[in-house]
Order: sequence, then structure tokens, then C-alpha cells
Amino acid sequence: MASKVVYFVIDGREEQAEFRSDDESEDVRETFRAAAEAGPYDILKLYNLRGNIINISERLQPNTPDTRYNLEVVAASYSKDDSLANKIGTDLETIEKRLEDLEKKVFVENGETPHLIVELKTKAEHLKEKLEGLEHLSWLGLFKNMNMGTAHPFWDHRSSTTKMDTYRKRVYEKFKVMSQVQLTQEVREQLKKPTFDNWQWDDSEMLILLRQMFVDLGLVSKFNISMPVLFNWLFQIYTKYNHVPFHNFKHCFMVSQMMYGLIWLIDLPSKLEPLDVLTLLTAAICHDLDHPGYNNAYQINARTELALRYNDISPLENHHCAVAFEILESKETNIFAQIPKDQFRKLREGMIRCILSTDMAKHNEILHTFKSVVPHFDFSDKEHRAVLYMVLMKMADISNEARPLEVASPWLDCLLTEFFNQLMMILVKVADISNECRPMQVSEPWLECLLQEFFNQSDMEKLEGLPVAPFMDRDKVTKPSSQIGFIKFVLLPLFESVGQLFPQIDADVIEPVRKALAYYTEMQQAIEEGKKSKDSTGSKHNGITT
Repeated sequence: MASKVVYFVIDGREEQAEFRSDDESEDVRETFRAAAEAGPYDILKLYNLRGNIINISERLQPNTPDTRYNLEVVAASYSKDDSLANKIGTDLETIEKRLEDLEKKVFVENGETPHLIVELKTKAEHLKEKLEGLEHLSWLGLFKNMNMGTAHPFWDHRSSTTKMDTYRKRVYEKFKVMSQVQLTQEVREQLKKPTFDNWQWDDSEMLILLRQMFVDLGLVSKFNISMPVLFNWLFQIYTKYNHVPFHNFKHCFMVSQMMYGLIWLIDLPSKLEPLDVLTLLTAAICHDLDHPGYNNAYQINARTELALRYNDISPLENHHCAVAFEILESKETNIFAQIPKDQFRKLREGMIRCILSTDMAKHNEILHTFKSVVPHFDFSDKEHRAVLYMVLMKMADISNEARPLEVASPWLDCLLTEFFNQLMMILVKVADISNECRPMQVSEPWLECLLQEFFNQSDMEKLEGLPVAPFMDRDKVTKPSSQIGFIKFVLLPLFESVGQLFPQIDADVIEPVRKALAYYTEMQQAIEEGKKSKDSTGSKHNGITT
């Protein structure tokens, strides 16, 4: 069986490891964990010679002794009772589990599992999944799950409940232990950057990073948020994201991380109230809760329960809001328990407004309203509020001659509040569709996830006889064709309008989007030239044959 050798350095020691082609990601991680003498809940990161983080997985590329990777433990767990006995106890549990797994395997002399056993195991796992989910029967018309809610198609493609429950339990246990983890300052600084790579972090680690955002923004102290309640809330949020190709927990994290990055890049704490900052981050985390992987067009055309409940008006976004506040109903998960009622009402209104704004059907309306005010507003000008007052007066047809100042002032305050509401909605929208701001090695896998979700929906729509959007049809769309128009007519106009107000985002947010447009335009040209060349060759061949 093929194998590969990886060379790396840990704490100044030169090491090497050999991996077989059938090793899984967890096996690779465990090998590096053993080399670093790290505990089961420590966070490992692998860097190449350029200092970039690379993914520790079975796809790790082999290298040479001259191009060794650098392995680091970037976060280590600790506790009040950090005794040697506890450390040994934790490690022994891990070793015992690994030994049990190894004892169950059957090896031949050369250390390989017999092909027959591998094949039987694969078939058994496949059959088990089918029996747990009964998804295969739906394709034969023999099974229809009537209890799962009609936001999903009548046959549900999500992973079986048993399998997901087992996985979530492992995430919960790891998140619980890792709650004692201290992140390094380097990781905390990376977390503030738009270039952050989610593919290097697993679900439990991303939960820790979300918790760190609340801590580093001072939200825990300002709003007296209980850390155990924050833990419970984050995990409950995690469980409410479905196992779908794109609108999953990883997407939740990426949108939240971009919002977090914008908060620091723009220095929003100096421009907005703390409650507004809390609203932005929380709305980003909750913005796609319980997304079924099928968009509003599907919900409306298929006349699902959500579409009927919300009268075809942003059914998914309304559902995301409802789920978010259902979670907050429990005292064990209510991170807003210590917030006064009047502030909570404002926060609730802000979250609903921000989440509803992510419905792309409202995109042009929201952007037009925002762009009409932006040219007259300057955060760098201490008198910007006075200038905005004048603009808003003109927009609302209010004049000093028409109304006394004491009468006009409350109106102006309301209009100013409306501007900040628009700003918050725009920022959430930017975070929601910000994948193209990131390095290509981060953004391109996300595009593949999105297209897979689109294709799943269009396949379903064809089967059910529903209208199919061309940009979701696997027979009509390609990577570049899906992105060029979206970047030109959606991303750049949105981001550049925000850039007018906050010029500091140009280098980190807008310029990468321009580069992405150039990248996909070049890709599209290459595809078209390839077709022309193929057609030309075919024509010549036909001429010779004739």
C-alpha cells in the first residue's frame, strides 16, 4: 500500500512521520499530537516555510528534509488542579481508547488490513446508515417522513439522527474540556483578520474561538454574561445548524468571524454603542439557524410549512430569528438575562432587523437606502452628526422654518437612529457574503460547498416539477459563471459603498474581491478558449473525413 513521508520540526527537534494512503484525518492528527507530546485537547497548528497554516489531514502533501513543516502547540489546556496525576490520567484514557481500537483491528504481517475486511466494514457501515435514516426508501416511494417539518423536501438528505447525535456528543465533550484552554495572543490576533482560515479548525475549536470573541470585545463583562451560560448557548447554537453543504455551522462561524474582524478593522466600539456591537455579533452567529439547505424560492414554490407560516415573506430569515429567540427562552442558555428590559427590546429589534436583511430579495432596496446617505456622512469628522442632521432633514422634508427646533429634534434623532440601523444591516450583509474577501485557498472550497447546495436544490426542483433558477442548475452553471456576475453586480457595489464610509476596509476587504473577479474572469476566458479550440479541431476532423 502506498505511503508518504512528512518531515517537520517541533520545539527545535527534527522529526519525520510516515502515513499510509488509507489513514484518516484523525490518525494523522494523533501522530502529530504524539510527536508534540500534546494532550488530547491541546490545539495543534502546522506551518509551511512561508509561515502559512496548512491543514493537518490525510491530504497533507509530502515534503523533503529541506522543506520541513513547523509544528506548534498554539493553545494548551489548564485547570486549577493541574497536577501530574491529572495529566497522566487524561493521557492514559486516550491511550486506552486507542489501544482498544487497535485491538479490534485485524492486521496481516505487513501491517495492512486485509482487503476483504475493509470491504465488508465499508458495506456494513453503508447499510447501517441506510437503516438508521431510511433515506434510500424515499427514492422508491416507500417512505415519507411526515414529522420533520416541510421546510425540507419530503425526502431528507441530512445525516441520520443517531450518527449526528454521536458526533455532537464528541464535540460537546471536547468543547467542555477545551473551555479551560487559553488561546495564544498570536491566534487571537489572527482571529481579527479577514484572511482567517476556518478549514484549519474543527467544530469544538471554532466554539472556543466564538467564545473568545465575546471575551475580547468586553461583552462578557459589560453585559454580565455568565460563562457557563455562554457555553450552553454556544453549544445550543451549534446543534441548531444542520449538516448541509453550505449553510452549516462552519458558515455561521465564518460570517461571525468576518463580523468580528470588521468590528476591529473599522473600530466600531468607538462609533457604536456596546449594545449595538453585541447585536451585530449575536445576529451574525444566529443568522442562518436551522437552515434546511433549500432557499426561500424553494420554500415558496413548494408551499412548505415555513412559507405558509410567514406568508411567503422571508420565510427562512423569519425562521432563523424565531429559533434564535427560542434558544434564549431557557435560563440555561439566556446570555441576555442580565440586560434591562428596555435594552433587551432594542437588542431584539436590532437582531431581527439584521437577520431579516440577509434575505437577498431585499438586497437592492437596503443598499439603495444606505447609498443615499453615505456620501454625506463622515465618521472621521467630529461634526458628522450635525452634517447628517442636515441631510436627513432634506430627505424628510423638515426645515427650521417649517418646524421649531424642539419639534424637529426628536424627528432627527429618529432619522439618525434609522441611519445606524441601516449601517448595522449593511455590515451583517457584508459579513454574510464575504467569502470572496478571503484568500483563494479559503474561498474556493466554500464556492464548491455553495454550488453543491445549489445543485441539490435544483435536482430536487426538477424531480418535483418546480421552477429551477439557472444559476443553480448543474447543467448550466460553472464556477466562473456563478461568480463573475455575483461579484460585479452584488459584492463590489455593496463593499464599495461601505468603503466610502470606512476607507480602511479597501486593502483587506475590497481589493481581494477585485482580485477574485479577475481570477474567475480569466478562468472563464480559458474555458471559452478551450471550447473554441475543441470546436475548431472537431470541424477540421469532420472536413478530413468528408
